[in-house]
Parts: sequence; C-alpha cells; structure tokens
Amino acid sequence: MQNEQQIHDIPANRPWSGLVKKGQTIRIIDSYGQQAIDTIFYAAGDHSERYSSQDTMREQNGAYITRGTRLISSEGRVMLTVVDDTSGRHDTNAGCCSRESNTVRFGHETSYQHACRENFILELSKYGMDKRDIVPNLNFFMNVPISQNGSMTIDDGISSPGDYVEMKAEMDVLCVISNCPQINNPCNGFDPTPIRVVIGE
Repeated sequence: MQNEQQIHDIPANRPWSGLVKKGQTIRIIDSYGQQAIDTIFYAAGDHSERYSSQDTMREQNGAYITRGTRLISSEGRVMLTVVDDTSGRHDTNAGCCSRESNTVRFGHETSYQHACRENFILELSKYGMDKRDIVPNLNFFMNVPISQNGSMTIDDGISSPGDYVEMKAEMDVLCVISNCPQINNPCNGFDPTPIRVVIGE
C-alpha cells in the first residue's frame, strides 16, 4: 500500500525540514509567486555529504537549475533529479541572505532583520549541525540574471502563483528550507509569502 502524500505549508519567513526517501518525489510550490525558496539537501545517513552547487553546475555545464538537472553531492553522487519545472530556471550561485550581508548591502538599520542564514542555523540545530554546515544553496524561483561579463543581479521573480519544481530523490535526503524573509531586494517581490512542499511516492 502506497503512503499518502505529505503536505507541508510553510509560513512566510520561516524554516522547514523533512526527509525524502529514495524514489520519492518532492514538489516545492511557489503558492503566491515571486517567492525565493532557499534550499540545501543533505544525505540522510551522513550529513557531511551535502548538495554541491559547483559539482552540479559542472556536471550539467550550465549555471541554472531546471528540468533534467541532476543535483550532485559533495561526494559526486546524484542526490535528486529535477523531473518537472513550471518556472523555467532556478539560481544556485547567489547564496543565502544573512544579517551581515543585509547590513553591508542595505545599511546598518537592517541588521535586526531575520534572514535565511539564521533560518538555516535554527533548522540545522535540530540535527546536530550548525553554521559551519551551511553550504552554497539552491534558490528555487529566484531570478538571478548573469551578464556576459559574469556579473549577477537579483531581479524581479519570474514565477507565477502555483508554479512548482519537482524532484525525484536518488538517495535518502534531508531537505532543509528557508522560506526567504528578504524584503530589501526584489527576490520576493518585497513581500514574503507562504509556500507548500509536497512529498509523495
């Protein structure tokens, strides 16, 4: 008998984590559109093996994540494969926001604002990990154009309400998400919103 889908609604600004077993799918849904969803995957059996943005980009010879992309671990193994994607492309270069980067980019008056790095620290602490275990992450639905000279900008999101990206797990993985709270650049349309995660067979 197959298990029922697991549906998780994640409020704006908040972290979440969950186990995705080999063969299961995880669908991340941008419920309201233009919401960046910072995500890191870890091998469930050994958290020292985790998503590698560098190996993923090298493996596919491309800068963006989209349908068909294989997400590669720090050990060179395939963690997940993107099997469906209604948005078109996702960033894996820009990293996550933090209180420190907010202060540098947007002024000292933003230093009190919660950020993805703090969300990751809170969620990783549940698994005995800390800030040293945060690696360059995926930014699902975040629009980061790269110019010919290599410079990057964070631009208005291109995702619409209900857009999703779906991945099939090629190993047991721990998925850790920060539903990005950034309000100083357009990655969230200056208005962070809830998202949904669906784990199924």
